[in-house]
Amino acid sequence: MKLITAIIKPSRLDPVLEALKEAGANGMTVTEVRGFGRQKGKTEVYRGAEYEVKLLPKVKVEIVAAEDSVERIATALADAANTGKIGDGKIWVSELDSVLRIRTGERDAQAIEG
Repeated sequence: MKLITAIIKPSRLDPVLEALKEAGANGMTVTEVRGFGRQKGKTEVYRGAEYEVKLLPKVKVEIVAAEDSVERIATALADAANTGKIGDGKIWVSELDSVLRIRTGERDAQAIEG
């Protein structure tokens, strides 16, 4: 099993959710986060005063998936999140040792199935 984690632009969340549903993702966790990468923040003007925004609003999407569906889900996520502009985000995949569904005690593959 793998954990797919993505940091994306908030404006791309709805298309990403649709794409993940179509790709067969059984569930996910979405968190509003703040951060920066190459973009290093941005400068904005508010009421005539210029100020620097160092941490930009982003959305973190986490999906636990079976190994055979990781490529399909990650590709769908990347395609839906892509705007072609700086700040589109990142996706990484991590190995999971074990998953436990608290309510039933099911483990691993059974715990992530719908």
